[in-house]
Amino acid sequence: MKFILIDKIGKIETGKEIQTVKNVSLAEEYLGDHFPIFPVLPGVFLLQGLVESACWLVRHTENFAHSMVLLTQAKNVKYKSFAAPGMNIQYTVTAKSIEENLSSFVGVGTCSDGQAIVEARFSLRHFNLADKDARLALEDGHIVSRLKERYRILSAGIVSA
Repeated sequence: MKFILIDKIGKIETGKEIQTVKNVSLAEEYLGDHFPIFPVLPGVFLLQGLVESACWLVRHTENFAHSMVLLTQAKNVKYKSFAAPGMNIQYTVTAKSIEENLSSFVGVGTCSDGQAIVEARFSLRHFNLADKDARLALEDGHIVSRLKERYRILSAGIVSA
């Protein structure tokens, strides 16, 4: 995805739970087109914030074993409110299971006042490009290297268990 929808990883419990933060800013380019008079974070981006959070939990838990961690299914997605510029969204994602190639989660995004704005159940698939084509192993290495650097930035000052 072109956009990075997580600004900070606040807490992570290996294999169990992650808490992340997204600060919605009017400077984000997609807000200019998504209801110009009443800019709000698109609902699909609220869901993507949950998914990105879960991806970081998988990567941390598996010690970055896979270059690809992708959404396979989203169920029971409920949008309860809008996320406008200036709002702070706190995502909490709990793992139901994290297995070798598949994981499932329950997540909720809340605003700073504690009200839920998005809830979902979803599954992720994780794999390496080289699983299908051995010539892509080098690319897997480059992707994982970039992801580790992004994780280092997002997790500065993290509480880890």
